[in-house]
Amino acid sequence: MGYRGDLYNIFLIAHVITAVVAFGPLFVYPRLQRAGQTESVAGLHMRVVFPSLTALWVLGMGLAGLSDGLIKVADLWMTLSIVLWAGLMAVSWFLIRPALNGPGDERTKSMLSAGVGITHLGLVIGLYLMVFKPGFGG
Repeated sequence: MGYRGDLYNIFLIAHVITAVVAFGPLFVYPRLQRAGQTESVAGLHMRVVFPSLTALWVLGMGLAGLSDGLIKVADLWMTLSIVLWAGLMAVSWFLIRPALNGPGDERTKSMLSAGVGITHLGLVIGLYLMVFKPGFGG
């Protein structure tokens, strides 16, 4: 039932799918904004992306809890992942969300570009942490 058991594997698959749902739409935001679809993008962000980012954390913590003590929050890669997740939530809430709800001027376009760029960088860093697990002693 513990590490690599059925429930752990279900959480792992859900964690990966949630990451795809959370980060996938961000790749099309700039194009949709240029096409004048800011309202639909804003709705997508608040109804799909932001909740998926929240579920990503819940599932990640669930994976740590189901790992039979193998994965600890004190592990370097886990701590860095949590800090990164918190930063990406802040970027999503304070940079991307206002840009999507803004007037569509150059400032809001810059905010969206910066937010999406930071999020993409965070995705790459997060993938590195999840795959290579620096500081992992297990």
